[in-house]
Amino acid sequence: MKEMLIDYIQHAFPFFLTAAVAFAVSCLLTPAAIRLAPKIGAMDIPKDNRRMHKKAMPRFGGMAIFAGTEISLALFCHDDPKVITILIGGALIYAVGVVDDLKGLPAKLKFLLQIVCAAVLYAGGIRVDFIKNPLGIFMSEGPLYIHFPMAVSLIITIIWIVGITNTVNLIDGLDGLAAGVAAIASGYISYAAVLSGQYGVALAMIAVTGGALGFLPFNFHPARIFMGDSGSLYLGFMIAAISVLGSTKGATLIVTIVPLLALGLPIFDTAFAIIRRWMNGTPIMEADKGHVHHRIMNTGIGQRRTVLIMYCISAVMGMVAIMVVKREFLEAVILTAVAAVLLCVFVADHTSLKAAMQGGGTVSLHEAEKKEKPEEQAELPADETARTDEKPETSGISDTPGDDGKEAQESDSTADGTDAADAAEVPEENSGTETGEPAADDAENREKEMEK
Repeated sequence: MKEMLIDYIQHAFPFFLTAAVAFAVSCLLTPAAIRLAPKIGAMDIPKDNRRMHKKAMPRFGGMAIFAGTEISLALFCHDDPKVITILIGGALIYAVGVVDDLKGLPAKLKFLLQIVCAAVLYAGGIRVDFIKNPLGIFMSEGPLYIHFPMAVSLIITIIWIVGITNTVNLIDGLDGLAAGVAAIASGYISYAAVLSGQYGVALAMIAVTGGALGFLPFNFHPARIFMGDSGSLYLGFMIAAISVLGSTKGATLIVTIVPLLALGLPIFDTAFAIIRRWMNGTPIMEADKGHVHHRIMNTGIGQRRTVLIMYCISAVMGMVAIMVVKREFLEAVILTAVAAVLLCVFVADHTSLKAAMQGGGTVSLHEAEKKEKPEEQAELPADETARTDEKPETSGISDTPGDDGKEAQESDSTADGTDAADAAEVPEENSGTETGEPAADDAENREKEMEK
């Protein structure tokens, strides 16, 4: 038992040290980024209703994430030349994000620069050349892997890297959301790489986890700093690039299934945003408040709880990825269904969600009071309802008991256009006379009764 524990510590120590260095550097540099941001103009000023903050906030936290991750990778993964290529590509995408944070880049130009960064990775050997044959489990014969031509490989690699990069970028809408989701996803991918025997990939990915976690204490609600596009683009780019590094080493599951499942929440959110904007006729790159986190916020549970819910869904999807690696497919399907139900609940229109919650008995005190008033009105007797609804100056209803119902019938019959003579006739017990006096005398008697 002791030998097993020592062996476990020896194997886990490099991963712990890599994550710890990235965490420490990121955590130490974040306060410096907070002080530096106002001096260089890297401030996020709320200009529209889409933004959740009400005051100007520093948005230069990507500097800390970038430095922590790059330093850790350079210290512990420098033996692999392909990791050096990833470091260069990460520096390029970080530079694109910095320029966007400081000056603002047009969406098309930023997208083009992302493609250039992905092409740099491809030129350095970080590419998707093949995938495992998905029909291999059903076929006794046939190729185990499907290899791609160079042009197809280039297209797939660029689509994968640019897509995951923007997936993390688009989910950066609440305090701590992008950093937390990226840390959860990269941590699960690292664990999946360990299970697949790809320790180099796992070591590189855990550095990304440490860099994101070091920044998170300063970014969680209420945030003191935002990561900006420099941070969100860098995190997405590194997760995508290191996943492809697993493909070059033969672990095709790391680049195909595991990242898709671990990043299932932001991928779904991105796909949903594209479909929503296309159906509404708005530009795909135009920001809005229709993301999953916005819809959860609209239920009124607050920003902190919304982020925690998103963390939980991401953790569930990460566990699904681990189950797939372990070939526990039934459990993976069940957990995926649970996450899908949660997403469907929150993607639905928040007004419908509130109505459904109220229908189930969960209502606020204010809404309960609104609903009680009509019910109390319905429970009143007929004569009480008539007394409440009719106005004395128009209907001539007396306040004396016993006469309300009959006199209310007189007003209703007159209002309904009944015969004028019938409306003028007043029964003797209500008229106050025994000789059938004119209507004017009858009105005077009613006024006297009202005064009494």
